[in-house]
Amino acid sequence: MNQHVIRPVRADEWEKVKELRIAALRDPAAAVAFLETEEAAVRRPDAFWQERTEGASHGRSVRQFIAEAPDGTWNGNVVVLVEEAGSTGIFDEDITVHQGHLVGVFVRAEERGSGLTEALFETALEWAWSLEEPALERVRLFVHEDNGRAAGFYRRFGFEATGLAVPVPTDTAAREVEYVFPRPSV
Repeated sequence: MNQHVIRPVRADEWEKVKELRIAALRDPAAAVAFLETEEAAVRRPDAFWQERTEGASHGRSVRQFIAEAPDGTWNGNVVVLVEEAGSTGIFDEDITVHQGHLVGVFVRAEERGSGLTEALFETALEWAWSLEEPALERVRLFVHEDNGRAAGFYRRFGFEATGLAVPVPTDTAAREVEYVFPRPSV
């Protein structure tokens, strides 16, 4: 049984946010999982991490959820960005509906297959569906075309490919494929 607590980050936990992000960027799959490098993350000043964590700890626009083990270790995380209709997404695409966008998905290798990723996603979606005025119509994410392990998980969880594929900013010959999870009917 998974003993982790899944919860939002707190504003003062920036050092742990930084550590987990750098651990994610050291993962062997980082090249097809993230748009940032370890070197870039390490160079960021503490003020960046403080601001990022503060912004993801409360409010409607972004929320970061972490998986905390009984010993206090953070073993995974997911971030939900809220994208409002009429805005532009991270790949410069037009946003036509109110939606959530999952980014920064990471679970430490030793916890993969334990149900931790599912628990993080369930919590992230529960939060997304709780938002009102306007309610989110769907939650989406992008996965690199060469990241079959992640794509397989997303499909098993219930995400479906939309057919939208965008160039990877750091390698325009490669593509990020959009997957969506529609708001459940009530």
